[in-house]
Formats: sequence, C-alpha cells, structure tokens
Amino acid sequence: MNHEQIWNDYCQRENIAEQAVPLFETEADKWVVTREVGRQKKRKVLSRSEAMNQLIIKQVDTLIADSSRAQPMYEGLIYMMLYIEDGRVQPLYIGKTESRGRKNDLSANITKLQTDRSKFARWGDNYQYHIGDLSAVTLHGHDPKKITYKYTDWAKALFTEFPTYNPELKRPVFFWCKAWRSDEIGIWNEFGSPRLTFQEYLLIGVASALYPELLLNREGQSR
Repeated sequence: MNHEQIWNDYCQRENIAEQAVPLFETEADKWVVTREVGRQKKRKVLSRSEAMNQLIIKQVDTLIADSSRAQPMYEGLIYMMLYIEDGRVQPLYIGKTESRGRKNDLSANITKLQTDRSKFARWGDNYQYHIGDLSAVTLHGHDPKKITYKYTDWAKALFTEFPTYNPELKRPVFFWCKAWRSDEIGIWNEFGSPRLTFQEYLLIGVASALYPELLLNREGQSR
C-alpha cells in the first residue's frame, strides 16, 4: 500500500469528508465573522461555526461520560483542520486533546465547554489556544507579543491578507474530530490499536508525505 491509498482508505473508513463541518462562522462562505471576548481588555477573535462548536461538545461529552468508568476506554480527541476538494480530504493541521490532565483525572481543556470557550479542547479563544493565537495574527488590535511564527503560517495559508478587520478565507476550511477509543484500529492497520499520541504522529507522517506543502504541523513532519 502506498501513502495515498493508506490516507484515502482511512478518510473513507472514518467518513471524514462527510462528517467534517465548517471551522469558521462565515458570510458568503468567505468572510469570517469576528466577535469580542475578554472582561477587562476586549479583543476581537475569529468565530468558530456553531456546527464546529457542537461537534466538539458532542465528542467531548463521550469523553466525560467515559471518564467516570472504573476503566475508561477513551483517551481523548483526535482532530483535523482540512480542505475538501472533489470529496477528498486535504489535511491542514492534525492534533489531539487528551482526556486526562496533568494533575486531575479530567483535563481542563475539555471541561465546562457549554459555558467556557477559553480553552475548548485546544480550539479556545484564549492565547496559547488555536483560535486565540490565530486571531492575534489575523486581526488588528492584539498585543504584538502574542504573534507567533506558527500561527503566522496558519494565517498565510488560510487568509487572503492579514492583519485585517475583515478576514477573508482563500477557500472554505473544515474541521473534523472524534473521541479516540483505546481499542480502535489506527490509520496503519499493521500497528493495530495505537495510543492516541502515536495515532496523531502516524496521521501527520502519512499526511506530510502526501501534502508536504499544505500540512501546517511542525512536529512529526516527514519533510
């Protein structure tokens, strides 16, 4: 099996193209809606789509329910930011959010998502989270110290120009995630049921072999 067949077989098995939802709330499919966050010092951030919010909440609910078991079966979320072209999944970024925290049984990244969107399974509005840090690069009004090389790469890939007050996507961006069960078969059948961390790196490795100029992951790249 070559990388393309492995990737396509996995994406079809998981129905990624069918289950993916728009990442951002947009107008006319290209202008990303912004909103204000912060109590003392207001700042603008990019708005996630409601479909994306609900997809994360649904999958995290599975993790939270599972965490009360004597022997939990789920390890966290595996997620992907992607393009869809002719029904094919073109990966932009692959990541994970683990269920367990460093100090607590349940990670703060996946708690209270209905009321607190600051962390939101790594896609939160705060700095050091995907939406917060991407907004710092893309939108006017953020502390220049919050601008990073990683999210500058994201902004270059996704938007026509930045910083701006009216962020325009180059093309529609989608999001997919699922709760990862410890007994699931990963992208490479020969590895059987990998741990969540290993599954993330396997996905990045295969994706970067196929889409070296598109994939935005810095770690785990084959290039």
